[in-house]
Amino acid sequence: MNLISKILLPDNILLDTESTSKKRVFERVGLLFENNQQIARSQVFDSLFAREKLGSTGLGQGVAIPHGRIAKLRDATAAFVKTSHPIPFDSPDGQPVNLIFVLLVPERATDLHLQILGELAQMFSDSQFRNRLSECEDTASIHQLFYDWKGS
Repeated sequence: MNLISKILLPDNILLDTESTSKKRVFERVGLLFENNQQIARSQVFDSLFAREKLGSTGLGQGVAIPHGRIAKLRDATAAFVKTSHPIPFDSPDGQPVNLIFVLLVPERATDLHLQILGELAQMFSDSQFRNRLSECEDTASIHQLFYDWKGS
């Protein structure tokens, strides 16, 4: 089992037909975390935007991995958003994104935080994985793809 499958709950996968901006995606995931894990949406939004101000979390190839630290969070948690319309994300390749993996970690992040980011980078650098994610039409098959992924 990979690290991602341990922190990405099926309820935290969103097929988003509405968001047209980074800000809107952050608002939507804030609501998701608030409803599913009782993390205040404002805390999620502020944390993600604070990190984004340091530099875009867009990786390129249509992928972004916004992440933030949350006070009093005990364990890393995640959400995945697939937007139906690519949105601008200031990615290095200049391309908009539609595969957005949101990672929240405790304020005092450990090596695990870096291991998770490393695994995400490995996952999303795999073009077959990205293509399969893009083809998924429902949250269950998206969750299964993350669950089944095997790193090298």
